[in-house]
Amino acid sequence: MTVKPTIVVIMGISGSGKTTVAKQLAAALGCRFEEGDDLHPPANVEKMNSGTPLTDADRWPWLRAIAEKIDGWRARGESAVLTCSALKRSYRDIIIGDRPDVALVYLKGSHHLIHRRMEGRQGHFMPATLLDSQLAILEEPGADEHPITIDVAHTPAEIVAEIMHRLRQRQGGGPEA
Repeated sequence: MTVKPTIVVIMGISGSGKTTVAKQLAAALGCRFEEGDDLHPPANVEKMNSGTPLTDADRWPWLRAIAEKIDGWRARGESAVLTCSALKRSYRDIIIGDRPDVALVYLKGSHHLIHRRMEGRQGHFMPATLLDSQLAILEEPGADEHPITIDVAHTPAEIVAEIMHRLRQRQGGGPEA
């Protein structure tokens, strides 16, 4: 069984592997990949580069841009995989809300693992010093959001395989793991 057209939002704190997993998932699904961070206004990127956490006021225009992107794909019947930290429920309410064809994947990992990954990244605008601020505002998705929660200690290929399996289960009506 193949996965029918859907939009997948890959969420998690910076360093959880969103981009790596999303690119591989998009390739497996044969659909478009969109880096949610690319939709940030330049002022947000500058603020994060300087080590200053974003406020909710900074995030609202970015989240609305993501929602518009998602709605465009839905209107055209296109599948896509998009990354977005989506740390708070209120953020997910904007980008996913009552869109039943949008699946939420939460990449969850330990502070130690994520910090180590962030320290090893080159050229990324989000410094490891902002990890604690991300964890402080993180509201893990509730059961009513129907997330696919994946432990990031696994390899990207294993994570993608599990996401594909869980998407097939959802669409085929089978039991979810």
